[in-house]
Amino acid sequence: MSRGSGKRKASGGGEAAKRREEEEEEEEKPPGARRAAAPSVREFRYNKKRVRLVSRGPELREEAKCILYWMSRDQRVQDNWAFLYAQRLALKQELPLRVCFCLVPKFLGATIRHYGFMLRGLQEVSKECTELNIPFHLLLGYAKDVLPPFVVQQGVGGLVTDFCPLRVPRQWVEDVRERLPEDVPFVQVDAHNIVPCWVTSPKQEYSARTIRGKIHSQLPEFLTEFPPVIRHPHPPSCPAEPIAWDACYSSLQVDRSVAEVEWATPGTSAGLAVLQSFIAERLKSFGSQRNDPNKAALSNLSPWFHFGQVSTQRAILEVQKHRRAHKESVDAFVEEAVVRRELADNFCYYNENYDSLQGAYDWAQTTLKLHAKDKRPFLYELQQLEQATTHDPLWNAAQLQMVREGKMHGFLRMYWAKKILEWTRSPEEALRFAIYLNDRYELDGRDPNGYVGCLWSICGIHDQGWKERDVFGKIRYMNYAGCKRKFDVEQFERRYARRELAH
Repeated sequence: MSRGSGKRKASGGGEAAKRREEEEEEEEKPPGARRAAAPSVREFRYNKKRVRLVSRGPELREEAKCILYWMSRDQRVQDNWAFLYAQRLALKQELPLRVCFCLVPKFLGATIRHYGFMLRGLQEVSKECTELNIPFHLLLGYAKDVLPPFVVQQGVGGLVTDFCPLRVPRQWVEDVRERLPEDVPFVQVDAHNIVPCWVTSPKQEYSARTIRGKIHSQLPEFLTEFPPVIRHPHPPSCPAEPIAWDACYSSLQVDRSVAEVEWATPGTSAGLAVLQSFIAERLKSFGSQRNDPNKAALSNLSPWFHFGQVSTQRAILEVQKHRRAHKESVDAFVEEAVVRRELADNFCYYNENYDSLQGAYDWAQTTLKLHAKDKRPFLYELQQLEQATTHDPLWNAAQLQMVREGKMHGFLRMYWAKKILEWTRSPEEALRFAIYLNDRYELDGRDPNGYVGCLWSICGIHDQGWKERDVFGKIRYMNYAGCKRKFDVEQFERRYARRELAH
């Protein structure tokens, strides 16, 4: 809100003043801010450190008919450095721009909960692309099989994709690189992190303490406003084939017993609305109440961040506007959404064992092995954990929240995983169960944040050794009594009281 607007209202203002006020408010919102940054990406000073070469072709094929953006992790149009780079290439060469997404029939145990959220978000992407004169193609199958023939068929002169540190998406990129025509340059853009993963650090960082300064020192360079993706001035020779979304949905070879959630509407528009509601209603209490599962203090943005439907950078740009009023909350949000999130990408990128005990530090592996044979106070099978039938009503409530809503409160995710370590036969089994349950029910499953969260809780990643005790060894301990000191445990247990599990 502009200064003096209150006075204008008090004195009656008039239509001209009201219009001026609305225009000023519009300039504060993303569309206005993007236009203020540059008319288009062609006039914008694009930071080339965001881009790296995957395979070296010539600058551009002479007979090139278009530039192609292979969308994968970052499933949005605006606020997307990979999409912007692809449009920048296309504008410079005066070529059409196309976008494709490769829909695989199954992916690491993802259920209809995950696929449904993703497909509905992609429908919004497709519609927005069409409005911008950019054909959107949904290719059915694995990228290595469907993308190289598509590149040849469409006369693609340059291929751009986004970045994910996890092994399967990295393998997709490698497979495509091997099968791509040699004269097609292929580049990758980190559109997920604010500071590109390979720029932040050339190695695995030990903890938030060691990466924090590296990220903050580079935020002034990378935390900029985005230019807009504009209506593309070079029309394609032929449009994209119409997409039968319902048929795609029906053809998926996935588990449909884990129902889609009702509270989270997929897509960028809905995600940006959640961001605005966070700023208006919850940001003020984020700093002081984010660890209380009974308080509405969290951003709730993780599903949209995970699917790339909302840019973390956009969230930070919007939240930082309120630093003067809510400094503690803004700083805490930056720590979680930037430092901790990008630390997770760093870990998964530089540690190939990011989802196993072998990925843990030596001290943690040693202490866990030393206590592997300790007597457990309780032993549960995976089915008992999945159905929330343990002796611990708080743990059961947290598990039920995740099953029903696809999202567990962040503080309880730590408690939940640590109890799995305490109640299973070995650290290896605990980690396997935790990752399975997280990836099956959490909307943001199969994410660097999830893997690192499980390894922090069970294997001490990015943590330090603590007082030695049974089962845990020197891994940080959490218990029911400690939770009772932090928040009203019984209130949370009542909220997620057991009822018949509805998958």
